[in-house]
Amino acid sequence: MRIRIVDAFTDRPFAGNPAGVLLLDAFPDDRLLQQVALEVNHAETAFAHPLPEGGAADWALRWFTPATEVNLCGHATLATAHVLHTTGAHQGPVRFATRSGVLVATPGADGSVTLDFPTAPLTPAAVPAGLAEALGAEPRAVLDTGPNVGDLLVELADETTVRELTPDHKALAAHSERGVIATARAEDPARGYDFVSRCFFPNVGIDEDPVTGSAHTALAPYWCERLGRPALTGLQASPRSGLVRVEPRGDRTLLSGRAVTVIEGDLLAW
Repeated sequence: MRIRIVDAFTDRPFAGNPAGVLLLDAFPDDRLLQQVALEVNHAETAFAHPLPEGGAADWALRWFTPATEVNLCGHATLATAHVLHTTGAHQGPVRFATRSGVLVATPGADGSVTLDFPTAPLTPAAVPAGLAEALGAEPRAVLDTGPNVGDLLVELADETTVRELTPDHKALAAHSERGVIATARAEDPARGYDFVSRCFFPNVGIDEDPVTGSAHTALAPYWCERLGRPALTGLQASPRSGLVRVEPRGDRTLLSGRAVTVIEGDLLAW
């Protein structure tokens, strides 16, 4: 069984967010999928298999963290589309059947991939007691991102505050289903990005995710409305970092980025 490690939302190796990708003939037992994801031990491992022609989707796709299966994952979807296109397993736009409905990934002439994802519904929320202490900064605004994303979106004072966070991950786990997205406006848009974010997901076994596509389905409508622009670029300011181009279109959001395959090998225990 071939397994690949792909760095997503970056154009260079050892940056962005690494994901395991396995192309299968069919999904085996869930226990085996979870064991493989734990062995890979990246934020997500994606498993995909082709579907019969003529249906609503081309490939079935599932995502597992080392601890659990998740409803939506951007970087592992980008990584899977990259593998399909670079290996010739699929040409042109690919439709994935997932827990979050049919998701489309379209390759660009420049090597990028654009994902068509559901926009996260944002609902203003009161600042939960203890959130500022757990995060290590005072929120300016807090929004719930709905069931598919499952995070609290928290705007902080400025980019420096986001970059310097050292949260209490155990304490953060009490505040949302998956975790917390901390964000702020970019201090200098001339650097090539309009807003920054960091994502902490202790409830799915990920203290800090390097680059999170699903979080940008919430960040996109939030910052496009705040900044009055139809499309923006977000920098996820993790130690690895990565760029996500976002364009909300009503109930859908386009997320664009690049990917690099860094490891390819054989999975012997299957």
